[in-house]
Amino acid sequence: MNVSARQLRDQNFVQDVQLALASQECMEPALELEITESLVMEDIECNIARLKALRELGVTIAIDDFGTGYSSLNYLAQLPADTLKIDRTFVAGMNIRPESRTIVSAIISLAHSLGLKVVAEGVETKEQLNLLRLLQCDEMQGFLLSLPVAPDKVDRFLS
Repeated sequence: MNVSARQLRDQNFVQDVQLALASQECMEPALELEITESLVMEDIECNIARLKALRELGVTIAIDDFGTGYSSLNYLAQLPADTLKIDRTFVAGMNIRPESRTIVSAIISLAHSLGLKVVAEGVETKEQLNLLRLLQCDEMQGFLLSLPVAPDKVDRFLS
């Protein structure tokens, strides 16, 4: 689930998530919140505390659009995150520009050394898919794998 700037800035955000999880009948939370790199960096100390509190609830955290903002690698090591999502702009250029391929490879290697799962966004060609597999990217998203699925068709799609 994507988190908006307004939601993350709300002082009651963690409590709201906790209430939402408590109202569900499942035994174990299966919620992953996606927060953009630039949003996390707005108030890094406060956001680290909020993300830690969310992880204590069993929520997993994905840092979306990684590499497009101005984050410090020092903060990346401190972020209580589970997943790093590589922005589609890097994926799109992998087969064209060697620099993009190098950046994607470095992000995957860095994320894995920090114990993070890596998701590549915007995979649109088999060449991109094959290269990401070679680079040991954990998961991929994009039109090559599936077009957007309407909410009422998700269950059918997954089965």
